[in-house]
Amino acid sequence: MNRSQIRRFLKLTKLFSKPHPWHGIDIGEDKPDVVKVFIEIVPGDTMKYELDKESGYLKVDRPQRFSNICPLPYGFIPQTLCAEQVGNYCAEKTGRSTVKGDQDPLDICVITERNIPHGNLILDAIPVGGFRMIDGEEADDKIIAVMKGDASFGDMNDIKDVPKHIIERLSHYFLTYKERPFSDKKREVEITHIYGGKEAKEVVNRSIKDYNSHFDTDKKELFELIGSGLE
Repeated sequence: MNRSQIRRFLKLTKLFSKPHPWHGIDIGEDKPDVVKVFIEIVPGDTMKYELDKESGYLKVDRPQRFSNICPLPYGFIPQTLCAEQVGNYCAEKTGRSTVKGDQDPLDICVITERNIPHGNLILDAIPVGGFRMIDGEEADDKIIAVMKGDASFGDMNDIKDVPKHIIERLSHYFLTYKERPFSDKKREVEITHIYGGKEAKEVVNRSIKDYNSHFDTDKKELFELIGSGLE
């Protein structure tokens, strides 16, 4: 059985099983200009949900204990990983050589005029910028995107087109969502830069390379196992 037959076999298995949101959903042919997004939480969620990497189900990470509520639909880009390439890019841009990737899929917030009532869904989005965020010496970039086809925001191409109040609300959320009231503990989260669409797409491309370099061995092993078992 050759590789094209194995790919066909894997594609057909999706008809009978749910693809893993991180590994089984394709990022899209038009990446990085348009990317597929898996939404984990939406505005109004008082629980912080995130993907369970092993099972592919959403899990409760923690209750949102304070008043911080994510102002936009928030999730990650499938088949991405923030590892060496993303960490090196952050280190290059900030001059901080100790920064490493956080080993998670690339996070993304999606601007849309429409209400999305719940997470655990996918949509197409156009990256227009991002926050270069560092959390405890780990690169934790947050890509900012607009939902493809959105009537109010869908024509935006760069961060400069995004209303200032949206950027301010997002910045406040990410800078404070881990803080405890009256705590003297130093803030671990910082946003060093707000960048535009060109850099956002570079981060996306680097996260794809990180994903492929880390999981390519697993894919090759799977192909070999399938090939040997179906001969």
